[in-house]
Amino acid sequence: MYTKRQQSPSKLSDRWIQENNELVNKWKNRDASSQDQNHAVLLLLPEFHKLLRKIQGLPPLEDHAHLEVCVVYNVCLLSIALSRMSEAEQLLKQTIERVLQMAGVEPMATSPPQFWHTLLTGVEPKATTPSEFWHTVLTSVENTAISSFLKNLLCVQWAIWLANCKFETIEAQKEEFASLSAGIQQNMASDGMSSNIPLLVMEPRKLLELLEICTAITQGAEMLKEGRRSEALSLLHPASSLPAPRILIAYTHLVYGCCLAHTGRPQMALLCFRKAVETDFQCVCAQYQTILVLRSLGNTRGEIEMLRFLHSTLRLPSNNEPVTPGNQLLPLSVLLQSQALQSLLSVPSSLSVLHSLAQKCVLNSRVPEGVEHYLGLLAAIHYDEHGVCSEDSDLPRLPELHLEAGTSLLMVERPGDCMTLCDEVITTTAELLPAHVVLEEPEEEEGGAQATSTEGEQDAVAMIFWTAAAHLLQGHCYCELKNWKEAVVHYTRCINLMVKVRFKEKGGQPQVPTTDMVNEKRKDLHILQRMKGLSFAGRGISFAQTDQLRQALRDLNLSLQAFPECVGAGLWCGEVLWRLNRKQEAAKIWEKTWNFSSDVANRIPLYLWEPQFGSVLDCEELRLRIRELDPNKDTSNQE
Repeated sequence: MYTKRQQSPSKLSDRWIQENNELVNKWKNRDASSQDQNHAVLLLLPEFHKLLRKIQGLPPLEDHAHLEVCVVYNVCLLSIALSRMSEAEQLLKQTIERVLQMAGVEPMATSPPQFWHTLLTGVEPKATTPSEFWHTVLTSVENTAISSFLKNLLCVQWAIWLANCKFETIEAQKEEFASLSAGIQQNMASDGMSSNIPLLVMEPRKLLELLEICTAITQGAEMLKEGRRSEALSLLHPASSLPAPRILIAYTHLVYGCCLAHTGRPQMALLCFRKAVETDFQCVCAQYQTILVLRSLGNTRGEIEMLRFLHSTLRLPSNNEPVTPGNQLLPLSVLLQSQALQSLLSVPSSLSVLHSLAQKCVLNSRVPEGVEHYLGLLAAIHYDEHGVCSEDSDLPRLPELHLEAGTSLLMVERPGDCMTLCDEVITTTAELLPAHVVLEEPEEEEGGAQATSTEGEQDAVAMIFWTAAAHLLQGHCYCELKNWKEAVVHYTRCINLMVKVRFKEKGGQPQVPTTDMVNEKRKDLHILQRMKGLSFAGRGISFAQTDQLRQALRDLNLSLQAFPECVGAGLWCGEVLWRLNRKQEAAKIWEKTWNFSSDVANRIPLYLWEPQFGSVLDCEELRLRIRELDPNKDTSNQE
């Protein structure tokens, strides 16, 4: 019979080292500029698994321990790069079991930390804190040969804990990890003098440097979330000087700045955000945090400039955050999983930023700029070939964008363009309008929370509101063109849509909503009443312009019932009363109107702003009339 000749363990070891090194060199010699690193990892990982199966096909031998641990290190890091954490952790557990056998120690524990303790000390661990456990591990393996084999896998365990957001475990071991870092660097220095050693896909020293700064960043964000801002500042300050990719140094400045902003030091926070951008231009989250701080300070001019800067940065072809350097195995997105950190790193899309920029310009008397931004936004959405815009949750719905853009166009006296956009809204929603809508008072859930409407109910209400708002804007456009007849037509269409909406209180029947039903929790009722008031005001003013004074007075009174602080309705109601020779009543309503509180623009949609109906009337002339009516009355302090 033919008997296959067995190779000696030493020859097998040399051959497997060669295979390992060839695979590692494949990784290191790949095209680092390629954006698809996962593809390279996916190709290499099966080859490493195949090699590991060969090694583990032999009984556990202490002579092979170093080689096996190095290959396991490589396989685990490649698995972590693909976010296969459970696979990496399971492999670590299996490897520890084999090393226990090599050391002649029975595996008496089940959890990875207990495995480490049993392996490195040969004693079953007592109940200790994690800090005490790691201290025992590191002191037990000092000056032993097995120490240099296993510390690399301790680094892998740290990476898995970080990727799985085990921050309490990491926090408890910080002293042990610090000493581990020094030990790894010493081991790397001594190994560098040897020849024919297994290569690693990532130097343990580089891995530790990466873990140190990523841990500092994520723990800083967690501390900020928990209100431990002083601790976060103490942790992050030295982290900014660690050796790391530029984007991670920028993140340390970012989180540090967020801590300062939350401790009432906005100017210092702005300096940190600026340093983050100077460190890495692609740290767009620092630009966004700058915008938030400027907004809190009321620095509108600075906010608009930063919105413009952020939009231009987001339009660059480079990827958004987090950006992983091309020569790095582990993606930063894998190690920076903290929800607290992700909230600081999150940035709206470029189109959402452009929308904010357009809206901010219109709200702050820079309407021509706002118009250009709105038109640019609509053009980008129109030419969107990949459906990105439709998936952007930060953007308002398309009909609402048309209405906002139309309003800005009307403000710069382009009523024709405004009507075109309104026609687009009306055409889009024509076949989707419900016959009627009932808004029900929401039921209170446990804990006092209110149940929300279903998506279908919200869409039905939105369709009516958008269509009505489009007719309202078209009525404004015809008023601008002094085509009072067409203005009345469109205001009437808006009113007819509003009467389709009913409100049902608990235990009651659906009824026409009234002003006393409106509260802060019912934004839909507030919009309904405001739109109803503006449409009645517009129609009443149009009637007044054609001397239909009785109809005008009726509509203007209805406007003030629905929207009691409508300035245009108040001034024109007084004008109509004056023309009807009810001058004392006119004087009273003018005085009352001048005391109306101004709208808070951010609380209402842009397209529901009150147009300047009152600008047709000269307030100085109205005050002169009142003085002539009552020479002793002083109206100089009324606005």
